[in-house]
Amino acid sequence: MKTLTTTEELAQFCEAARHHPYVTIDTEFLRERTYYSKLCLIQLAMPGDNDDNAVLVDPLVGEMSLEPLYELFRDTNVVKVFHAARQDLEIFFVEAGVFPEPLFDTQVAAMVCGFGEQVGYETLVRKIAKAGVDKSSRFTDWSRRPLTDAQKKYALADVTHLRKVYEFLDAKLQESGRGRWVQEELQVLTSPDTYIIQPDDAWQRVKTRTTTPKFLAIVRELAKFREGHAQSKNVPRNRVFKDDALIELASTKPLTPNDLSKSRLLLREARKGDIAEGILKAIKAGIECDPSKMPKVGRAKDKQQVNPALADLLRVLLKTKTETSGVASKLIAPTAELDAIASGERDVRSLSGWRREVFGEDALRLCDGKIALSAQGSTVKIVDLS
Repeated sequence: MKTLTTTEELAQFCEAARHHPYVTIDTEFLRERTYYSKLCLIQLAMPGDNDDNAVLVDPLVGEMSLEPLYELFRDTNVVKVFHAARQDLEIFFVEAGVFPEPLFDTQVAAMVCGFGEQVGYETLVRKIAKAGVDKSSRFTDWSRRPLTDAQKKYALADVTHLRKVYEFLDAKLQESGRGRWVQEELQVLTSPDTYIIQPDDAWQRVKTRTTTPKFLAIVRELAKFREGHAQSKNVPRNRVFKDDALIELASTKPLTPNDLSKSRLLLREARKGDIAEGILKAIKAGIECDPSKMPKVGRAKDKQQVNPALADLLRVLLKTKTETSGVASKLIAPTAELDAIASGERDVRSLSGWRREVFGEDALRLCDGKIALSAQGSTVKIVDLS
């Protein structure tokens, strides 16, 4: 197991990788104690049947620059293959503002190829590569050095088996003509908006039962302060204060340090210093917010607007489409979207792109009374009424 620890070694590997059609990539990182992920290890593998073309890249040893890797990311002649790439891509985007191009995510491809929703790497390795994955090192501290042989073996397996998984899924996509479906799904993963959290918008991630504008104005200011503080200090937002404490503060509206000390849910560290000062300023700003600038939550659709019979028919149609396409039902259209369609909503994901081809067109025809569903034995048939 070769470990690269210098920029020159990384550059040599990346240059060699440019002569192959693809390279498999994975990372190990820590995020429990920081806002942004701490990159601890990168695994890379070129095509092959053994470990000879695979390496570990240790960014924590020496003064290594990852620019050779980013240059490889920009090389559009080499496909960059990940499994469940979102967290890996976030690391590279935050670090260097770069996305691998072209990108292939085996988890997304597997869903499109009929392996179910959010299928795990271990499952794909077992079913496609006919191999097992030792997960004993999965939850180890990847920032500690030296790495053990068990850790290295575990990490390397995440890219060596991935080669067979990729080659199988890529061939299956070419055979089925569903490569475009995967590319549609990957657009979200390669959008900066997926990874940038603006403090002004952080309040929308807080779940609260009270939706009055005055209350939400305080929630917005508290969430804004917490997000900005967490980003600037690089600490998890829950280390500043948790959501339940935020809701309590928005309800009790403390205005002085003495008031703040009476909080039941606020961490002791947050009752003093710059966090306490920020909390009090945020609450004051929320209370004094101009009514015209207070946040408003769109009123949820009245459940009575949903045609329950039509919603049930859409569920039957979706089950039929799932069976014929081999794609997980939740990937095509979650239950909430079926109810939305049954209530007249048309701006939903299941009515656009490849989902429209698989399900959306017939869903709209069903809503318009142009088709019917007929049970024939254990199957359901679509009957054209037009």
